[in-house]
Parts: sequence; structure tokens; C-alpha cells
Amino acid sequence: MAQVYCVKCRKPLPPDLLNQPGVNKCRNCGTGNRTWAFPALVRPPEGPPKGAGFKIEDDAACFNHPNKRAVAPCAWCGRFLCSLCDIGFDNQHVCPTCLERGKREHTVERLETQRILYDNMALGLEIWPLPLIFTAFITIVSAPTALFIVFRYLKAPSSLLPRTKIRFYIAGAIAVLQIVGWIAYFFYAL
Repeated sequence: MAQVYCVKCRKPLPPDLLNQPGVNKCRNCGTGNRTWAFPALVRPPEGPPKGAGFKIEDDAACFNHPNKRAVAPCAWCGRFLCSLCDIGFDNQHVCPTCLERGKREHTVERLETQRILYDNMALGLEIWPLPLIFTAFITIVSAPTALFIVFRYLKAPSSLLPRTKIRFYIAGAIAVLQIVGWIAYFFYAL
């Protein structure tokens, strides 16, 4: 527990004098002190958080961190894991070593480390031919392709990180405008 000291005699003030209205006198020297402290300053310390603290003598220890308390065993190898090493995977507790081995040996089926960003692909198909004036005819192929990607992958998971579908909508709008433009061009040119 932390202490607050008198401004004159430097002796600790008792907790009942803290956060009181007005000026309170030190019980040792009689000097007036006005103190405002956070309640956590005078609260007795709590024990370490469950599973995150240091190991107590009779507790199981983490395999990788011997001074940390274990919270769960690995479902694949049985090693004890602390809260730092515990990885929740497929409703199981797994250690980093087993997960890395499963990824390396391709025995883990549901581990996704990357995804194809179809929204970026569709938008790229629409944007890259636009500045090229002489190759604008490429949009005859790229616009329908981008529109196909938009309709085919709009509901597919987009990224491992959360993101919106705005790229799909922009790519679809540009593709529709390009297709309408080509139809109008061929209709009026012929």
C-alpha cells in the first residue's frame, strides 16, 4: 500500500485523513495537510490476476515460462500454458509450437493466414486501364470481368481484418458505366 507523507515532518499520514474536505492536521506534528488521492492508492493490493501472475509454489507452471502460472493444457501435446502462450483455436487451447507445426506440416485444416482480396482485384481491373487513353479498348474485357468478380465474390469473406464492401460497390459502378458506354458507342458508331 502506498503512503502519503506530511509536508512538514515527512511521516506517513493515516488513510482516514486522505480525501477529506478541508485541512486535516498531521497527528505527529499538527501541520495542516489537504490531500486528494486516488482510491487505488490506499486500497490494499490485490493478488496477481488469475493465470497472468507469477507462479505460486503449488501451482502448475507454463512449459515456456516456468515462473508463470499455467491456465490450461495444450489440447494437442498436453503442455501446460500460461495466458500468454494460450491460443484459442477451434474451441481448443493450443500452444504456439503445435500451431506452428500444424501450419508447417499442413495438418491444420481451418487455419487461414491469408485471403485473396477480390474487392481490390475488381477495383484494380476497373481503374488501371482508365489513364491509358490508347488502350481503353481493354475495358471491353476488364469491365465484364470486374462485374463478374463483384457478383461472384460479394458475399465471400473479404479479409482477415474487418473492412467494408465499398470497393466492390465502386468497382461495380465503374464496370456498369463502362459497359453502358461501350454499348452506347457501338450503337451510335454503327
